Amino acid sequence: MRTIGHRKERPITFSASADLLAEGARFNDEIHRLPTGDQTFIPKGVYRFKSHEDANRFDLDCLVRGMAGIARERS
Repeated sequence: MRTIGHRKERPITFSASADLLAEGARFNDEIHRLPTGDQTFIPKGVYRFKSHEDANRFDLDCLVRGMAGIARERS
């Protein structure tokens, strides 16, 4: 098994510190910046593919089209 990254376990205390409160607020802000369900770039539906390579190609094509659309909106 390979470990990627590490996380510091914070102790549970009766009173919260300002540092931990600020860290929690930053975490919350980052979570809200994650894409929602409407930004997956893959159209709704049921898809059947002959191979995993075809499915991966379809996913990549949808991702490229979606990112190109975002780049077009931002420019």
